This record gives sequence, structure tokens and C-alpha cells, in this order.
Amino acid sequence: MKYFILILMLPLLAFSQEKTGAQIINKVNDLMNQESSEVTMTMTIITSSGQERTFEYLSYSVNFGEKNLIIYQAPSRVKGQKMLMLNQADDIWAYFPRTQRVRKLATHAKKQKFEGSDFSNEDLGSGDSFTTDYNAQLIDEENKAGYDCYVVELTRNPRADISYSRLIVWVRKSDYVPLIIDYYDDKNPDRLLKTLSQSNIQIIDGVPTAMRMIMHNHSDNTSTTVEIKKVKYNVPLDDELFTERGLKK
Repeated sequence: MKYFILILMLPLLAFSQEKTGAQIINKVNDLMNQESSEVTMTMTIITSSGQERTFEYLSYSVNFGEKNLIIYQAPSRVKGQKMLMLNQADDIWAYFPRTQRVRKLATHAKKQKFEGSDFSNEDLGSGDSFTTDYNAQLIDEENKAGYDCYVVELTRNPRADISYSRLIVWVRKSDYVPLIIDYYDDKNPDRLLKTLSQSNIQIIDGVPTAMRMIMHNHSDNTSTTVEIKKVKYNVPLDDELFTERGLKK
């Protein structure tokens, strides 16, 4: 009799163990937003005509991605420039070493391209936007780029001030790395704007980390590649780094 009852319960047990979209995206968010980080990276922008521009940056973040500081390292014409993003990039300041001045950018700068790349300031400084600005739903499970993935649709919350109506995220089951993200137009949720692909996943300080990211803009036929050269997680950082006064140092 007990065996018969167990057989009847198996489908219910299997159902209860299935992950929800929200649970999966919470795992993704925890992975992407560590307590603090220090990253050296290069960004290569390829225009529709094939021209390339390359920048090198040093990036710091604290409070699980809430505060982000980007310091330009190369080329020489922009070396020393800084950009501070707070509150999911709602507040952005820029520092220019030649004038030694700090300028608060307008609110709409959040949705503008970062240095003319295919990443917006919002993409780089959005912190835990996946969990606060979207509703998550698990819509499929499939193999993508050779890996078993959850397919999660993120639909914008009505009150969220963000650039995309929805996202489709392919999350690798083994470690919750988002391998591919499709971004859809603010006004037209059927219009695919751009696609982020992440690869060369390495374990850094115990954290699965994508060392290569490519954002392809389908509208402009341009792409931007970010290569992570060095990364450290959960490093001690001075809070003053992430202030207007700290930008001048």
C-alpha cells in the first residue's frame, strides 16, 4: 500500500521540484552581482562599415552591482576619464581629467549608448534590474550553444523605467550563467533589437564568469566585443570611490 501511495505521489514530487522563472533569474542575479568586483577589460566596437575602435577600462562595483565606477585606461585621448553609475544607472556622473570637472548627466543618459558601443549605460550599470524591473516566466528548456538551458522570458513591470519591453534569456542549467540574452524594443515587444552572447566561461574566485561578451545590434548591424582580462571578486573597496568627490582623485 505504501508503495502504491508513493507511485501516486511521484508526479507531484517532480512538479514541486521544478524551478520557476523567478527562482532561475534570482540565481542569475546572484551570480552576476557579487558583493564587490574589480575588472580590467577591453571593448572593441565594430561599425557597420567594418571600422574598429578599441578602449580599455578598469571597472569597480560594490553593493551587489548597485554602484559602478568605470575608469578609462586607453586610448590616451580618454585616459583618466571616469563614469560613476548609481541606483541602476538612474544617476550618472562623468569626470573629465583635462578640466578636472565632474558633470551630472541628464536622466535620459541611462538609455544612451556607452561610448558609442552597442551596450547602453543601463546595460552596464543596471545591477539587479532582472529581479526588480521584470517579471520572469520559464517558457522552455532547450539545448543552446551545446548546453542544456532554461529559457526564461522577462517581461517589463509596468512602472519600470527601462529600455526594453522584454528579454529572452538562455540560462545554462549547470551553473546559471546567462549564455544568450535577446533584447526587445521598448514600444514593440516583437521587434528584436540586439543579442548578447557570453562565452569562455571560467571559474574566478569560485564564480563562473564569462570572459568574452559580444553584443550584436540587429538594427544597426554593428557589434561590440568585451574581453575580460582580469577580474577579482569580493575585494575591499573604499566607499569614497563611488562619490562625486572620489571621482576627482
